[in-house]
Amino acid sequence: MEKLARFDRERVPERVVHARGTGAHGVFTATADISSITGASLFMPGKQTPVFVRFSTVIHPSGSPEGMRDPRGFATKFYTDQGNWDLVGNNLPIFFIRDAIQFPDMIHALKPSPLTNKQDPNRFFDFFSATPEATNMLAHVYSNLGTPASYRTMDGNGVHAFKLVNAKGETVFAKFRWISRQGVRNLNGAQVATATWNYLTDDLYGEIGKGNFPVWDLMVQTMSASAFAKLDYNPFDDTKEWLGVPFRKIGEMTLNKVPTNFFDYTEQSAFAPANLVPGIEASPDRMLQGRLFSYSDTQRYRIGANAMQLPVNRPLASVVNNYQDGQLDHANRASDVNYFPAATAAKSTDARFRAAPYGIDATVDAKPIAKTNNFAQAGEFYRALKPQDKADLVTNLAGDLNVVTSARTKTIMVSYFYQADKDFGTRLATAVNVPIADVSRAVADYRAANPGQGAR
Repeated sequence: MEKLARFDRERVPERVVHARGTGAHGVFTATADISSITGASLFMPGKQTPVFVRFSTVIHPSGSPEGMRDPRGFATKFYTDQGNWDLVGNNLPIFFIRDAIQFPDMIHALKPSPLTNKQDPNRFFDFFSATPEATNMLAHVYSNLGTPASYRTMDGNGVHAFKLVNAKGETVFAKFRWISRQGVRNLNGAQVATATWNYLTDDLYGEIGKGNFPVWDLMVQTMSASAFAKLDYNPFDDTKEWLGVPFRKIGEMTLNKVPTNFFDYTEQSAFAPANLVPGIEASPDRMLQGRLFSYSDTQRYRIGANAMQLPVNRPLASVVNNYQDGQLDHANRASDVNYFPAATAAKSTDARFRAAPYGIDATVDAKPIAKTNNFAQAGEFYRALKPQDKADLVTNLAGDLNVVTSARTKTIMVSYFYQADKDFGTRLATAVNVPIADVSRAVADYRAANPGQGAR
C-alpha cells in the first residue's frame, strides 16, 4: 500500500509551456571587460561561471515528437557568485505579442481545442488575424527556423531589452544573443517528416557523450535611452529586433555534461526572468514585466514553494530571505531570527542591490504603445532569406492556413504578409487560393483603421 500510495504521487504537473525539453550542464567564460555598462560580477574577463541550459519546444506536451514546428526555448541559468541569473529566451529574436495580458489567450488558441483536444489552425489563425504584431514572429516560425536540425546548431535570444547598470549607477539598455559556433542548421518539411521522435535530445546527449562539446558566443547590443526617439518602433516592444544595432561578444559558453538524472535536473529546473543579479535589471518591456511574475509563480505551482532549494536551482551564493517551512523544506536554518529587521540579529540591506533609478519623461497610462510598425521587420526577414527558404516558408505557412475554413481569417492573414512584402503576400495568396483583389481590400481596410502605424 505504501508503494502504491507513493507511486500515485510521483508525478509533478508538466510545464504549461515549454513542457518538452532537454538540458545540459556547462560553463560560461567572460571574454570582454564590460564594467563600463554593468557591474555584474560574472562578466569579469576570464571569469568562469557554471551554467545549466534547458532547450525546449513551447506549445507541445512533454511526450510530443521533437520535430514539431515551434519556437525553441533556450534558457540559461548562471550560478554566479552574486546569485543566479536566468537568461530565459528562445531561438528566435522576437515574440508573437507585446503585452503579457494576451499570453494566456494566445496559448489557449495554440493549444488543443477544449472540445476536440486537437490543435486547430482555425483557432490560432483566428487569434492572430486580430493580432497583426505577430506577423514578424509567424514569418520566423513558419520558416525553417521553426524546425532546427539540432539544439547545437541553433542560436538563442533573450528577446527582451534589459537595463544594465554600472558601478557608478549609470544605465544603458541591452539585448542578449547566443551565436552557435556550430552554425545554424534547420530541417525542411520533408526532412522533419523522417526525423526520429527524440532526435534533438539524442543528438545533444550523443555529441556531448563523444566529447564534441557545443559552444555558443554570448553577444550584447546596447542602446541609450536618448537613442530611442529616433526609432520607428518602441524599443521595449518584443515583437521587434534592434536591427542595425551592432553586436559585441562578451563571453562564450560550453556545454560539457549530460545530467545524471533527467527529472532531478531537466524537469525540476526552474527558470524565471525575475532571477537577476546586481548590474542586470528589467526594462519596461510589457511582456517581460508579466514574465517577472508568471515564470516564478508557475514554478511554485509546479514544483512547490521551496523549488529554489533544489540542487539544480539553488544559488551558489548564500541566500538570506527569511523563508521557512513548506513542503520539502530543507534549508537547515540554525537561527531563531527569521524576520527583518531584528535587534537581536542585526542585518542590513546593501544599497548596491537596489534597482537603479532612471528618469522617464512620460505619463503612466494603460494605452497600447504608439509605434507599432507591425510589418516592416517581417518583410526584411523575408527578403533576407535564400530563394529555397522563401519557398519553404510559403509552403509551411500555406499548409496550416489552408486548413482554415473562414475566408475572412485567411484573407486578413494574407494581407498582413502582403504588407510585410508584396512578393511574400502574393505567393501566399496563390498558395491558399485567396484572390489578390480581396487582399488589397483588406490592406486598405487595415490602413484606414490604423492610420500612421507604419503599415507598408
